[in-house]
Amino acid sequence: MNYKAQGAPKMGRNAPRHAEHNAPGSDQDPFGQRSGGRPSKAELLARMKAAQDERAKDDSTDG
Repeated sequence: MNYKAQGAPKMGRNAPRHAEHNAPGSDQDPFGQRSGGRPSKAELLARMKAAQDERAKDDSTDG
């Protein structure tokens, strides 16, 4: 008997379970207008570096 052919098909492993209703590029937020658009890579890096510096400053004053 071919057990592989039984039951429901397997879902894709890398697919998200659902899509957000207001994701950038969807009908409710066509060009990222609501969220102000997607940030550039430079903006993300600057935000990450600022957060890292703030954490380092907080850690150094802790003890």
